[in-house]
Amino acid sequence: MLLAYLPSPSRGVWHVGPFPVRAYALCIIAGIVVAIWLTRKRWAARGHDPDDIIDIAIWAVPFGIVGGRLYHVLTDPELYFGAGRDPMKAFYIWDGGLGIWGAVVLGAVGAWIGCRRRKIALLELGDALAPGLALAQAVGRWGNYFNQELFGRPTTLPWALEIDPARRPDDTADIGLYHPTFLYESIWDIGVAILLLWVERRTRRRGRPLGVGLLFTLYVASYTVGRGLIEALRVDHANHFFGLRLNDWTSILVFAVATTILVVATWRRRRAEAQEDTSSSV
Repeated sequence: MLLAYLPSPSRGVWHVGPFPVRAYALCIIAGIVVAIWLTRKRWAARGHDPDDIIDIAIWAVPFGIVGGRLYHVLTDPELYFGAGRDPMKAFYIWDGGLGIWGAVVLGAVGAWIGCRRRKIALLELGDALAPGLALAQAVGRWGNYFNQELFGRPTTLPWALEIDPARRPDDTADIGLYHPTFLYESIWDIGVAILLLWVERRTRRRGRPLGVGLLFTLYVASYTVGRGLIEALRVDHANHFFGLRLNDWTSILVFAVATTILVVATWRRRRAEAQEDTSSSV
C-alpha cells in the first residue's frame, strides 16, 4: 500500500481580470531573476560593473527563449505539423516546451551581442554566469510541475508524483503515480551550482584558478551527466534513434565535447607547470 506521494497542483493558471497568470511563466521568470542576481554579484566581485549583466540579459534572455522553443519544435515537429495538428501551437510557449540546448546556443548569441556592446569577453561572462544558469534551470523546472508534464515512468516510491488522468499516457492511465523527474533535475541543477562554486573557490585558494571559459565548460559537462540519467526515466513524447531519446544523444555529444576541452586544458596546464618547474630548477 502506498503511504505517501506528491500531489500535482490543482491548477497552473490564475486569472487577474481577463489576464491569465501562468505558473510556468512565473517559474521561468523567477529562474531568470535568480540567475541575474547571482551573476551580478559574481561579476562585481571580479571587479566589473554589475549593470553589465542587465544590459547583456536584455539581449540574451529573448534570444534564449526563442532558441529554446526552436529546439523543441524542430526536434519534435510532429507535435505541431501534419494531419490533425495545429501549427499555431508552436507559438504556445506557455504550454511548455523549451529545449535547454537551443536556449544555450541562441542565448549565447544574444550574450555575445551584449558583450560586444559593453566590450566584455564572452568566455569570462560565461564563467560568471555558469552557477546562476544552473540555479535558473533548477527554478524553471518547477514550471513542468505546474504543467504536469515531462514526468517519468510509473513508480510506487514515497515521493511518486500524482498526475491527473487527462495528462497520463494511455498505457499507464490506470496507475497515476510517476517519477517526479522535474524534481530530480531541479535537485541535480542545485548540486551543479554548488559544485561550480566549490571548484572555483578551491582552485583559487590553491593559487591555480581555472582558465577562462573552463568553469562554464564544467557546468556543461556536469549538467549533461544528470540530464542523460534523468532523460532515461521520462515517458513523454520524444524521437528515438538507435534506442535512445534524441536528448540523450545530444547530452552524450555535448558531454564528450565539454569533457575533451577540460581534459586537454588540464593536460596543457600541467605540462606548462612542469616546464616552469624544470626551468626554475636549472
